[in-house]
Order: sequence, then C-alpha cells, then structure tokens
Amino acid sequence: MSVFSVSRGVSLCALACSLSAPALAEEAEQSRIIVTASPVVAEAATKVVRTPGGVDVVPAEDFENKLAVSLRDALSFSPGVYTQPRFGQEVRISIRGSGLSRGYHMRGLTLLQDGIPINMADDNGDFQEFDPQVFQHLEVYRGGNALRLGGSTLGGAINAVTPTGRTAPGAEVRLDGGSFDTLRAKAAYGYADERGDAWAAVTGDRSDGDRDHGRRRALRFNGNVGIKLTDRVETRFYASAQTIRQKLSGALNESDALNHPAKGNFAGDQARNIDSIRLQNRTTVALDGGELAFGAYYNAKALDHPIYQVVDQKSEDRGVFASLDLAGDLGGMPVELTLGAQARFGQGRFRQFVNVNGRAGAPTSYQKARAQTINSYGEARIAPVAGLWLIAGGIYTHGERRLDNRFAPARSGDVSFDAFAPKFGLLFEPAQAVQFYANYSRSVELPGFIELGQAPAGGAPGFTPLAPQKAWTAEVGTRGTLGIAHWDVSFYRARLRGELLQYNVVAGLYPAATFNADRTQHQGIEAGLDLTLTPWASLRQVYQYSDFRFRGDVQFGNNRLPVVPRHFYRAELKLGTERLSISPAIEWLPQGAWADYANSKRVGDYATLNLGAQAEVKKGLTLFVDARNLTAERAVGDISAVVDYSKLAPASRAIFYPIERRAFYGGIRARF
Repeated sequence: MSVFSVSRGVSLCALACSLSAPALAEEAEQSRIIVTASPVVAEAATKVVRTPGGVDVVPAEDFENKLAVSLRDALSFSPGVYTQPRFGQEVRISIRGSGLSRGYHMRGLTLLQDGIPINMADDNGDFQEFDPQVFQHLEVYRGGNALRLGGSTLGGAINAVTPTGRTAPGAEVRLDGGSFDTLRAKAAYGYADERGDAWAAVTGDRSDGDRDHGRRRALRFNGNVGIKLTDRVETRFYASAQTIRQKLSGALNESDALNHPAKGNFAGDQARNIDSIRLQNRTTVALDGGELAFGAYYNAKALDHPIYQVVDQKSEDRGVFASLDLAGDLGGMPVELTLGAQARFGQGRFRQFVNVNGRAGAPTSYQKARAQTINSYGEARIAPVAGLWLIAGGIYTHGERRLDNRFAPARSGDVSFDAFAPKFGLLFEPAQAVQFYANYSRSVELPGFIELGQAPAGGAPGFTPLAPQKAWTAEVGTRGTLGIAHWDVSFYRARLRGELLQYNVVAGLYPAATFNADRTQHQGIEAGLDLTLTPWASLRQVYQYSDFRFRGDVQFGNNRLPVVPRHFYRAELKLGTERLSISPAIEWLPQGAWADYANSKRVGDYATLNLGAQAEVKKGLTLFVDARNLTAERAVGDISAVVDYSKLAPASRAIFYPIERRAFYGGIRARF
C-alpha cells in the first residue's frame, strides 16, 4: 500500500490504498497511513478514493475554527462545490450546475447523515437541519460518483458523518459569537466500553443576521448509541431533533443589494419555521472479505412557512436500506463488489393560506401527497493488472408521485418513473500516491412535489406533469501528492435532456415556474491545489470553471445559463503551527454571473478578504477568531433566475442577494 502524508487533513484522501494490492484486508494490517486527521477520517478517505472520479473527504478540523453555520462554511474548500449565502443559514449549494435555477431550498443533490438519506421521498432536499458543529467529517461524491451511496443525480451526494462514543470520547464544550448579536453554543459527550458506546450533542444558535428581518433561533439535538451484539455484529441507533425559527430577509433589487446590503424585506413577515425529528437504525455485519449493512429510518417534519402565501406542511418519510460490500480474488485478480438498495416512502399534507402579516388567513389550497423512490444499485471493480482497476455499475430508479387536490379535484394527478443509469470507469495508479481516473455515467433526476405541484401565475397549486431530467457525463481527472504539492483536479462534460429549470413567475406571462428544457450542456473544471511551502506555511486553493449553456434552443440559442459564474477562486494561507496560527484568505469572482436566460443582465465581479486565527492555550483548550469581508466589499452573491431581465418592470427586479457584510466572530473550544 502507498504510504504518504496528506497535509490538507485528508481532503485529497490518503491515496493510501495501493491498487496493486491483491489482498486488501491483510495489507491493511501490515501497512500504516500517515495523516494529520484522525484515524477514523483516514479510514473514510481510504474507502472514498477507490472511486474513479471526483470525491473528497472534509474533516471537521477544516472548519472547526470558523463560525460554521451552514454547508457553505464546512465545504468552502471542497473542489467543485459552489456555495453562496442568501441570508442566515439559507445558502445556494450546487455541484456541476445542480439545481442552479432553484431560487430556494435545493435540488439535484442527495444529502445523507451517517449514510442514511435526508432527502424526502420525492427527492427534494433541504439543508436547514444540518449543523456542521456536530459533524466528524463530510464525504463529497460529485456527479455519478455517488452511485455507491445510491445517488443518481447530476450533482452527486454529500454524506455528513457524526461522531460516536468511540471516535469522540469525553466531554466537549464550545461557545462562539460576535457581530449581529450572534451567539452559538455546543455541549457534547461520548462514552465507550467493550459492549457499546454512546454520543450526544446539544447545540444552540441565535443571531439577528447581517440583514434586516434576518433573525434566527435554533436548538438541535443529535445522538447515537452503538451496541456490539457479537464480535462481528454491531447495531447503532440514531436520533436527532430540531426546532428552527428563521425570518427571511428576501431578495433585493440590484441597487439595494449594492448600496444598502443590510436592507431586508418585511412584507408578509416571511419566515421558515421547522420542527423535525429523525430516528434511524443501522446494523453492520462483518463478513469474511466484506461487510453487510442494513437498517431503517423515520423522519417527521412540520413546516410553517409564510412567504407569498402561508405554507403549512406536515410530512412523514420512512425508509429501509441495505448494502453489501465484498472484496476477494478471482483468477489471481483482485475483485470488489458493491450491491445495495434504498426504498423511501413519504406522505404529506400541504396547505396554503392568504398571508396576513405572517399569519394564516383564508385557505387557498389543500393537497395531499404521496411519494416513493426506490434505488437499486450495483458496482463491480476488478484489477486485471497491478495498478489498474476497471469499474462498471449502474443504478435503477423507480419513482411514484401522487397529488390529491382537495380544493380542485380536477387538478389532481399522479405519475410513475422508471430509469436506469449505468456507469463505467477506470482508475490507474502509475506511481505511489498518484492516481488518474476516467468515467462515463448517466444521471436521472425525478421531479418532486415542488415541481409537480406548481401554481399557474395568479392561480392555485395543482398537478403539473414534468419529465425526469437526464444526462450523460464524461469525466477525467487526477489526484495525488508529490513533493510539496497535493492536488485534486477533474474535468467534466454533461449533456442534459429535460433539465429542470426554474425562474421567477411573472403574473399573466408564464404558466408555471419550472419547465423541462430541451438540450443543455454543463462542463467545467473542479480543482484543488495545496502547497506545503515550509513547516510553518501552507497554502490551500480551490478553483472552479463552470460553462453551463443551452444547446441550440429555439428561444435562447446557445445562451449561458444564469446564476453560477464561469470562474470562482478561493485561497487560504496558513502561517504558524497547530499551536498558534493566522490564516488570511481571499474569495475572488473575476466576472459576475448572468441573471437571466436571455443573457441581458450580468452582475458585477468582487473580491473579499477574510482572516482566521487560532491559539491552543493549553492541551484541549483553543481560542479562535473568524473575520469576514474585512474590506466591506459590496456585491451580488446569489441570484434568483428570470427569463429576460430587460423586460421586467422595476417592481419585479428584486432577484439579488448581497454577499455577507463585514463581520467579526470569535470563540473557544474545550475538550476534556
């Protein structure tokens, strides 16, 4: 096996599993992996890099000295992950252009916690319930590389892993806060003995937000208990509960976004209030040369969401899953096999009312929804010669969606989907700690209730038939370490049919907010490069090139798709040691993104300067500072796409979200 050090805390993933190994389990005992992150994170990285494509493991150490309130803070240096804040914990997150025209929530990504899907049964996802404070590490599988997690979407999958009593024993306390009356706290404790372990954390968060009408409050619990039934069998029970209260600052017109970025929208007292609970179980059985895992989960969620109307939703989702991983030898050649299935079932009651200053007025819509999504997947990997793996697999998706419209029965409807998404790839290691890879895969995204239950402009919601979004994606890349450099670079091109594009509705002009485009193309570069300049100086960088466009569209020709800019760059220089360091960082967008499909409006460029610092006062006690946008730059960060900005009335041009304002945060972490 390869032996090398990953200074980036394993985001380049300890390419430590030599592809020439004929007996992986035996060699794991004979070799050692030298990393700066924990052994648990190193083990996760070792598994991840057997994927022939863009993957990444982000340890908590990468963001523990930040005010990490969202996935933007946790994944800011994950190659290929585009994140922009809207307000508070509301961010845009997109990989390879996934859901790029969704002006709220998220689509095109599969979110998991501890390997169990967070997405609802209709595949729509939300990240408000994710709290980076409780993550041990995150695993990012870009595009078709998410097959081994049951993901079939264009963007891929993100799996957030929480600690256990074995990986995080003892007590941990954290307190941080700063600008805009921000205050956050965490208390966690882990315990383990020979028979089992337990871990639990309670986190609280409050802030007035960097924009008016952006106040948020949240209280969360996360915990798990593991029981060793035998030497080979372990079962683990997980529980999490959240209560979240978030006022929505809303979008601004361009002038206000640039000149009055603290401004918020008070109309209708818009908010997103969530109460949810999630229970899940995962049992693992160690086999000779492999592992069997299976389990079940249950999610319940209540959403009170005053927006243009008051949205009142109650939903329940339940599911079962199983996976089998085997490794062995076939005719002298190493062989690995992964088989798995996920079945998700959900139901919901969706009601809407006239918004009377944030309270429910007269009812306008009442729909009952049922959904199921079943993904069955398999992948085989074989090494015909030392250092070369050939991979083939696929995922079969079956989905059903039904909406019963109680106010307008004629606008009820149901639909079912069946699709197969194959994947082919190769992984080549010409030298120790250097990999090259290529893959060709299909992705399939089914429309969810947000798309299927649309409201015509000026009308009530009802069933709107849409087709799945499908794409073929080709990817080549390399990752590894050589001398002072650690790199992770992928080039991809996706050809899409039926891309689900969404834009702001203008009453009387457009019948719905989401449509299936004809042909589009997403291509780009996802790059990370880390340099260990001296024992006390290191530089980490990520760069994205995103070229997303229509292909010969009747209305838009070859216009570029809006929202995501072509170039985006982040860099952080760490000066010092693990005991004491200072880290200046920049974020640079050299050319703004388009705001509309007609390409009549482009926003401006920007560059921001941030600064972090940390000091280990004594073993287990750390102080940190997180300063953002030190130059008080004013610019547009995120956009809600429209069809043709030049034809909008001034009152309809509030589609822009300003970047974060200048802020100073600090905190203390203690473990004992």
